[in-house]
Amino acid sequence: MTRVSRREFVALSAAGAAIAGSAAHAAQPSAPVTRLSSLTRNAQPIDGNEHGARLAKVQGLMQQHRIGALLVESGSTLEYFTGIRWWRSERTTAALIPAAGRVVVVTPAFEEPSIRETLKVAGEVRVWKEGESPFALLAGAWRDYAHAGPLAIEPTTRYFLVERMAAAAASKPTIVPGDELVRACRMMKSSSELALMQAANDVTIAALRYVHGQIRAGMQAAEILALMVAATEQLGGSHEFTLVLLNEASAYPHGSIKPQQVRESSVILIDTGCAVHGYQSDISRSWVFGEISARQRELWDTVKRGQELALETAKPGVAAGAVDRAVRGYYEHQGWSRDYGLPGLPHRTGHGIGMDVHEPPYLVRNDATQLAPGMCFSDEPGLYIQGEFGIRLEDCWYMTENGPKLFTALARSIEQPL
Repeated sequence: MTRVSRREFVALSAAGAAIAGSAAHAAQPSAPVTRLSSLTRNAQPIDGNEHGARLAKVQGLMQQHRIGALLVESGSTLEYFTGIRWWRSERTTAALIPAAGRVVVVTPAFEEPSIRETLKVAGEVRVWKEGESPFALLAGAWRDYAHAGPLAIEPTTRYFLVERMAAAAASKPTIVPGDELVRACRMMKSSSELALMQAANDVTIAALRYVHGQIRAGMQAAEILALMVAATEQLGGSHEFTLVLLNEASAYPHGSIKPQQVRESSVILIDTGCAVHGYQSDISRSWVFGEISARQRELWDTVKRGQELALETAKPGVAAGAVDRAVRGYYEHQGWSRDYGLPGLPHRTGHGIGMDVHEPPYLVRNDATQLAPGMCFSDEPGLYIQGEFGIRLEDCWYMTENGPKLFTALARSIEQPL
């Protein structure tokens, strides 16, 4: 199944109605991609033992905080704890993780074989047929296993699941947020998680390096997007998103629907990422096609210095928000707008990353989370002048006892962005 992210949707739209209206055009490069070798043949997925350890940790936290169970809908958190890789639809697939005992997975009857293919922990699968209620099954699991304490809800779970499960329960559970339970488990990455993220970043930077060498005058965003998709897949990654911003569109962090094409002195901004066994990369590079103006160079160099300041500020025990404040303070001292204004840096300096491309904590000035070893982030300051152009540079890193360690080297210069 192919998913189109918001960023990819914008990138496709930006190619203009004539191109976006043609799926074949958007799906195929204008010229064949040279066959690239996979970089992920040795990448190992998370095994059942690690999934089991994750379950034990969250159950221990539930016992510590006297929570009866955690309700988790299909998505990255369900995969994190159980291995089940499933999407969300009107047909409910969800799991009840009790504070003690086996996980109960509720899914449509005809999906049970597929669910069991990726289930990596000991669990009970309860199925519902078309016309039956999955919520009654979830309520039954709550009755059978959650003998005391409230029901915690994984933060992305849709409201109707909670409401209908509670309505189906003989004794309505007390509902509490499950954010802190999930954060305590997912924020710190294991060595196997870091290895998969390294593989994903290796793929993305190699794909960017390849595409950088293929840019020609007259190319449109959809053609560059298609090259990125093909290169990423050949290098062994599962393409997640690519945002291609050309010329004036680069001044809008997530793009513009106005058609753009590469011309002399075009700013080219590509923000792209892939997944390897469920773990994400997120890299941005900006450069100029042809002659570089003094203004373009100055902006690029200023953004690069912001990237460096973020890494210099990030230390174990430092608040995540302090990283954003350091970068923002430097830009404001250089004369750029204050308080996330334009022209300037209107978005946070970075975000947590792992199984989701955006996950907590965030490098935004009011995030008080203390940085700790194992946390992973993007470092992505940018400066944008609407009506002209913008520059964004982005690499991901993880925290060690001694400070940040990059998955990919920072861009060297506007002439050598890769």
